[in-house]
Amino acid sequence: MREDGKIDYIEFPAGDLPATKDFYSSAFGWSFADYGPDYAAFEGQGTDGGFQADPEEIRSKPLVVLYAKDIEAMEARVKASGGVITREILAFPGGRRFHFTDPSGNELAVWSDS
Repeated sequence: MREDGKIDYIEFPAGDLPATKDFYSSAFGWSFADYGPDYAAFEGQGTDGGFQADPEEIRSKPLVVLYAKDIEAMEARVKASGGVITREILAFPGGRRFHFTDPSGNELAVWSDS
């Protein structure tokens, strides 16, 4: 249910739309609705968020973080689908995560609480 003031949509740049769609479909099982040759939408992928104030961790762009029950298996799927790991699995208070870039160069992270 959409609510005022809640994160409702995230839009990524995609220099290579077909490769980007293939990556997210293969790695995470996402499906898409195409709106012409230059736009593809996804929905139902969930969202929460936070603010990073650590000077060593601040990014110039938002970091979207996905969840995985089995972080090692998800890392393998990301690699097999063409993602590039930019930060290996690391521990943080509350869990572990890794970072990767997709075929269009967007950096995302995957975290697990186990």
